[in-house]
Amino acid sequence: MTSSSRLPSFVLRHPVTVHIGFIIVLAVSLTLALGLTPLVRRLGLRLGAVDRPGGRRRHAGAVPRAGGIAIYLAFTVAVLLTLLLPQGTLMPARSDPKELTRLTGLLLGGAFIFLFGLYDDRREQGPLIQFAAQALAAAIAIAFIIFIEYVNNPFTGAPTPIFPYPLTVLVTLFWLLGMINTMNWLDGLDGLAGGVTLIASVMLFLNAAFRLNPPQTSVALLPLALAGATLGFLVFNLRPGYIFMGSSGSYFLGYTLGALAIIGGAKIATVLLVMAIPILDVAWQIASRLRRGRSPFRGDRGHLFFRLADRGIPPRRIVVAYYLLCLLFGGLALLLPVPLYKLLALIAIGAVTVVLFAFVPYPGD
Repeated sequence: MTSSSRLPSFVLRHPVTVHIGFIIVLAVSLTLALGLTPLVRRLGLRLGAVDRPGGRRRHAGAVPRAGGIAIYLAFTVAVLLTLLLPQGTLMPARSDPKELTRLTGLLLGGAFIFLFGLYDDRREQGPLIQFAAQALAAAIAIAFIIFIEYVNNPFTGAPTPIFPYPLTVLVTLFWLLGMINTMNWLDGLDGLAGGVTLIASVMLFLNAAFRLNPPQTSVALLPLALAGATLGFLVFNLRPGYIFMGSSGSYFLGYTLGALAIIGGAKIATVLLVMAIPILDVAWQIASRLRRGRSPFRGDRGHLFFRLADRGIPPRRIVVAYYLLCLLFGGLALLLPVPLYKLLALIAIGAVTVVLFAFVPYPGD
């Protein structure tokens, strides 16, 4: 079952084709997340897997941090369903013979980083162990050919020569580790990390399904499954003090989003634009902590969203502002046709963000 309609050519490069597989995957992942999140909340309370106020956390009471379980299960079941249902009818046919290899790497690496995050939620590990686990998850992705072997020249749009394999490994490790930690550090206000992931997933889906020519219809199912799982969790996470995603959720979302940016036609620029502010926030915090002689891995309230909250801005307004900015920048990624324009947009966003950081005081300043 498909339907077609025309949209402006500067947004999409071919007629829109909505496959029934899109509806199935979104419905399954969303329904599972909606059903599982209250269950894992009760499980978290029963097992004592909770966050208590203190440190950089200023919520009220003990809040279960088991939401990552619901996100992971909803996404994984929906993706596995794409393998079980018939290709070409209920699910789009795969055109890339390497797609199943990458899908295997995505699922294995995601399972590993989720399980480690679950363990970290119970017994918090030190930075070195956390980075070692993250690097191992990235190594799984690389072993299953989820890697960055070239980039597009922003001035010509043409791909650069293929990187030597050691450089490919280093670039991919840097990207995946950066995405995992960006998402982990972003998880500071109710609905913030989940909402940003939802927006980035939708942008990756739109790009793969409707903007690429030829479209990557089967690959588009993956960010759609992530969007459904995240949306179902967000319904509850936006309720203050109801449930957190925990390290299992933030690690998994960061890894999966980073891997999907590579799998989905190497659309790293799209994710960079959507997550420009969170990524710059991470870079700024590392530099600020080092400048103050502190460990860059020691959490504090120096993140932009915490600074704004400490100045009296309601957290819900901060989260909505992040959503609007991510939507704006994600829209630019879809609308701007020339890579150079995207680079210029990213530079402009970076300049504005740096000015914003400079004028919002760091804690203790």
